[in-house]
Amino acid sequence: MAMLTVITENVPPRLRGRLAIWLLEVRAGVYIGDTSKKVREMIWYQVTELADEGNVVMAWATNSESGFEFQTHGENRRKPVDCDGQRLVTFFPLENAAAE
Repeated sequence: MAMLTVITENVPPRLRGRLAIWLLEVRAGVYIGDTSKKVREMIWYQVTELADEGNVVMAWATNSESGFEFQTHGENRRKPVDCDGQRLVTFFPLENAAAE
């Protein structure tokens, strides 16, 4: 079992309801729980099937150097990148920032 956090933005109510079955919603769109790898993978499958135009990040505790791992789904300015074996996050510029 490992601590799991799921953060959602602009996802349909049916996905939020599905997440609330397995995890505790501590703030709007923020879910936490202690799950097995199998349950985590099943939750991620639900995310990829039901997120529609929304975006989601899932993070969980691991025995890695950083102590956690994460994955994302959907459009977002923040994208995971691999840097010498460490997962970091890069930011893409705002689309309308170049027009200003």
